[in-house]
Amino acid sequence: MAEAARATRSIPERVARFREDYRRKHVSPRYSGRAHFAFTSLGSLAVIGFAVSHLEGGRRPLEWLTLPAVFLLGNVVEFLGHRGPMHHRRRGLGLLFQRHTEQHHRFFTHEALAYESARDVKMVLFPPVLLLFFLGAIAAPLGALCFVLISPNVGWLFVASAVGYYLTYEWLHFCHHLPPEHPVARFALMRHLRRHHEAHHDPSKMQRHNFNISFPFADWLFGTSWRPDKDRR
Repeated sequence: MAEAARATRSIPERVARFREDYRRKHVSPRYSGRAHFAFTSLGSLAVIGFAVSHLEGGRRPLEWLTLPAVFLLGNVVEFLGHRGPMHHRRRGLGLLFQRHTEQHHRFFTHEALAYESARDVKMVLFPPVLLLFFLGAIAAPLGALCFVLISPNVGWLFVASAVGYYLTYEWLHFCHHLPPEHPVARFALMRHLRRHHEAHHDPSKMQRHNFNISFPFADWLFGTSWRPDKDRR
C-alpha cells in the first residue's frame, strides 16, 4: 500500500487541518489500514468462495442471469443510497450522512483526493462491521429467499454476486483515493472512474452529479453524470 505523502500535489490548508483533527479524534493508535483492507477483502472472498462451492451441477442457463441482475440492482441501490441518505440527512440515518457528507467529503476533496497514509483507509472503506451487517441483514436473507422461491443455485449465486458487488465497490472506491502516481491508478479504466469520482468531490457538484462510486451506469440512466457543458447551462 503506497504512501500518498510522496505525492507532489499540495493539500489545501483547510483540508490538512480537517485531516489532522479527524485523525486525532477518530483514528485509534491501534488502527491498521492494512488490516482493515485485508478483513474486507479476505472476508468477502471467503463468503464468495463458500457460496460458489455450494453450487449444484446441472445449472440451468437462466440461473446465470442472477449475476447481471444483481449487478444492475446493486448499481441502482448504490446510486439511490448515495444520492439519498448519504447526502441528505434522514431520520435514523444521521450517522451515515455525518460520516459521508460531513467527514468523507471534507477529508477528501476534488483538490486532494488521495489518502496520505495507510491510517487514512478508515476514511475510505466502510467500517469492517458493515460487511457483517450486509451479509447478515441483506445478502443472506435475500439469498435464502431466492433459494426457496426460485432454486438453490440462484440463492447461492445471489449471495456470491451481492458480496462480490460489495467488494468491487470497496476496491474501486479505494482505488479512486490512491495517489495518482500509483500503478493501479494509471490504468485507463481507473483514470476514467477516478475522474468521475473526483468531480463528485467538488462541493459545487456533489449534491447533483456522479453518485455512482463503482461503475456510472445508474448515473447515465438517471441523467446525473456530470459533463463540462452542464456548468454552462
